[in-house]
Amino acid sequence: MTKLTLAQANRIIEAAFAEARKMKVKPLAVAVLDEAGHVKSLQREDNASMFRNDVATGKAWAAVGMGASSRTLLQRAKENPHFYGALSATAQGRFLPQTGAVLIKDKDGNILGAAGASGGTGDEDEAVCIAGIAAAGLVSG
Repeated sequence: MTKLTLAQANRIIEAAFAEARKMKVKPLAVAVLDEAGHVKSLQREDNASMFRNDVATGKAWAAVGMGASSRTLLQRAKENPHFYGALSATAQGRFLPQTGAVLIKDKDGNILGAAGASGGTGDEDEAVCIAGIAAAGLVSG
């Protein structure tokens, strides 16, 4: 199976930041995690608040851990709040089911990791991640 490279992870972040500037999103952080939930690359723009890294990572960690976008996880959490609250506790607070992270897949649909952002609205965070993944020649999901 294909593995996510550091070059791809950095390209995702670079393109996500470029998209965020075009969209006029507030300064943000973007985290790219591998398929095991480990940080591959993480950057926080100048003037982004101190929480951005943790929130971006938590969104991406939830997505890769559950194999679904954080938008999907947010909906599931609304339908089953006790379970998702327990997941967050079990994950020692690292699990954040909030819109703003998507899976990173190869052309065959294999999950390579996830990208998460924090700084804009959930929709904006998700959009910049999708743009970054596409710019790296990968597929978002």
